[in-house]
Amino acid sequence: MLMEVKKQIKISLLSIKYSIMMQMLNKVTFITNVIFMILNNASFIIQWMVLFNIKDNVGGLSFKQVILLWGIASGTYGIAHLFFEEAFNLSKLIVNGKLDSFIVQPKNVLISVVTSRSKISALGDLIYGYIVLLFYGITIKRFIIFTFVNICGGIIIAEISIIYNSFCFWFVKADILGDTINNTMLNFATYPETIFKKSVKLILYTIIPVGFSTYMPFKLMLKFGIREFFLLIISVLIISLLTFGIFNKGLKKYSSSNLMVSRI
Repeated sequence: MLMEVKKQIKISLLSIKYSIMMQMLNKVTFITNVIFMILNNASFIIQWMVLFNIKDNVGGLSFKQVILLWGIASGTYGIAHLFFEEAFNLSKLIVNGKLDSFIVQPKNVLISVVTSRSKISALGDLIYGYIVLLFYGITIKRFIIFTFVNICGGIIIAEISIIYNSFCFWFVKADILGDTINNTMLNFATYPETIFKKSVKLILYTIIPVGFSTYMPFKLMLKFGIREFFLLIISVLIISLLTFGIFNKGLKKYSSSNLMVSRI
């Protein structure tokens, strides 16, 4: 069992590496995409600078703390799209019957699918996250925690996308739901949790679980606690089990397009 897991991880990492290298062939496009993504994220600092000139804090958070929240939102988004880009395109593969080439391979179907392509501009999001950490104040401890919470948050974002996109196994138009949830999570992730009412917070930890992907990691960065640390890990494990369960159940209803595309 352990050998199979190690083999799957190795294959997935090679697939991601191959996808990134293919996009790096055009160095000008690669560098441009990364730089423009960093600049795009940095442009939002201006709106917060204007707001903090009017108010001393937003939801009890200082300017540096709000920017850190943006850094985590950017970092988790970067991880999700750099390593699991096809999780956000899963609905199209299901509806168009293009999972055939993954099903016939002796590998885990879901992992093989979501790691088959990378979004290179997401590297700019990830780099921006660490630039923000430098601005906030970087230490070895903060660097390790920041990296850890980014990985956890990125996995959760990808898994939530998989869950909602997997509804396409049952409902053709479910891709609209998946896209809506992805965009909503991204929008909520850039605003402090403290500005929302309790009813909204309930939604943000259930239907749109940005609370687990961004707010919980943010709290760990502000004040590391063993309880919160294990709670984040447990959240990732539970959502992972739910993700694989829903996808595998839906896969039994999958209808092939009979379009076989070979994969290396």
